[in-house]
Order: sequence, then structure tokens, then C-alpha cells
Amino acid sequence: HPERVTEIILRGIFMLRKKEINWFYQEGASFLFPDAWEKYLEPIPEAERGDLVAAYYKRLTGDDKEEMARCAKAWSVWEGSTSKLYLNPDFLSKFEGDSFAAAFARIECHYFTNKGFFESEDWILKNVDKIRGIPTVIVQGRYDVVCPCTTAWDLHKAFPEAEFHMIPDAGHSASEPGTRHHLIDATDSFRPSA
Repeated sequence: HPERVTEIILRGIFMLRKKEINWFYQEGASFLFPDAWEKYLEPIPEAERGDLVAAYYKRLTGDDKEEMARCAKAWSVWEGSTSKLYLNPDFLSKFEGDSFAAAFARIECHYFTNKGFFESEDWILKNVDKIRGIPTVIVQGRYDVVCPCTTAWDLHKAFPEAEFHMIPDAGHSASEPGTRHHLIDATDSFRPSA
């Protein structure tokens, strides 16, 4: 409903394209975080590691509650372990909580398995004209491993009218100083004048 939107602020761009999902959940980010990757692989038998999202989905939606909890935690901790340029153990503890991990992992995996319920992989890029007239700010961490920069760059190229900020010293988390600064600036810039 673009007619109801006055401004948009986007951070950590992820369009659910196969290459993005494969980069983070199959192979790619694993090369940067091999220690955390081993823990992500642990609950999945080697014979099923050819499609990790499918293997996780089977377990996250299965009847074995213990296995679901173990897999949810591994999925959630994997993302938490890679979300900041400099990992903070206090930040990671949120991802280790049973109820958070279960909700987080099951929602993400459900959307990934169903390709975001989009009609095509490039649906967002094909439909950017629907929001082209809405003032938009895109904030992206240069070292975002979860939502790789190439995705934000692709959106920026398709939507050059949007203000674009590539934060040179940030990963995925909105709480990293440079990202937080640009998000606050964007919010302030959209505040009505008194």
C-alpha cells in the first residue's frame, strides 16, 4: 500500500534470492566464520547437508520438540555470531534463548523455504517502481555477512532516487555505531518541522 507510506528507511537489505540464502545458509559466509559454521552444521547429518535450509526446515517443523529446539538454537546462534563486526557475547546470549531461537529460526526458515511468497526471485527489484516516489533511505553495513552488500547495491542501482549509505565499519546489526547514526539521521530528517 504505497499510497499509505510517507517515508521508508531500509537497513540490512535481503531480497530472499537464492544466491543470498545460499551465501549465508549453504556456503560463503561459512568461509569467514568457520568456527560458528561448525556449530550450525552440528545438528544436521552429513547426508543431508547438500540443502541445509531444507534439512533445518524438516526439523524446525517436525514433531520432535527436542530436535526442534536444538536446531532452532543452532540456526539462531549462527546468525547472531555473524551479525556484528565485533561480536559481543551479551548480544549473542539473546540468540541462545529457547523461545527467541524457536520463533526466530522457524519464521526465517519458513520464509526462505517458501521464497518469501514472492512470484519471482527478483520480485522486489521488478516492483521497485511502486515505491519510487516515496522518500527512502537505505543503510547498509559494508561487512554485513547476513545480508550481503551486493543485495543493497542491487537495490540502490534499481532505485537510485533513494539516499544510499554504505557504512564502512559495520556488519549486520542496527546497533553498530555508524549504522545507528545513519538510521537516527534518517528518522530525524523525516520528522515534521515544528
